[in-house]
Amino acid sequence: MARALGINHVAIEVGEIDQALDWYGRIVDFELRGRVGDQMAFIDMGDQFIAVIAGRSQAVDGARHFGLVVNDMEEVRAALQREDVTVAPSGSVDFTDPWGNHVQVVDYRDIQFSKTPAVLRGIGAHAIEKSPAAVAELRAKGLAG
Repeated sequence: MARALGINHVAIEVGEIDQALDWYGRIVDFELRGRVGDQMAFIDMGDQFIAVIAGRSQAVDGARHFGLVVNDMEEVRAALQREDVTVAPSGSVDFTDPWGNHVQVVDYRDIQFSKTPAVLRGIGAHAIEKSPAAVAELRAKGLAG
């Protein structure tokens, strides 16, 4: 049986691609990997990406969401406040984007998810260290030295 190893990408539906890239660009710093005309764009995150697809056809997401890992969750919270976006009170930064996508932002330091040293260097995040709780979780699974 095949083993699940991770997620390569998540695809989210938005209204118009350029508006979505502009909006998300005010919330987080990202590299544009590429695009397919005005129908799809790919936001690079080191060895992963988010696909942004034009033409939202669903209702606003409630419980369904994706987790976005960042190097500084509080900077995202501040950017969302500047955009007058309501951030749900929780340990993470939960918000709904203008197209109804529910996003949960978590800090890289505090979760099990790990990038290789080469990927961290490549995205300029090599100085980030995991919190003791995240290291303990990784160690308990045999995933930390």
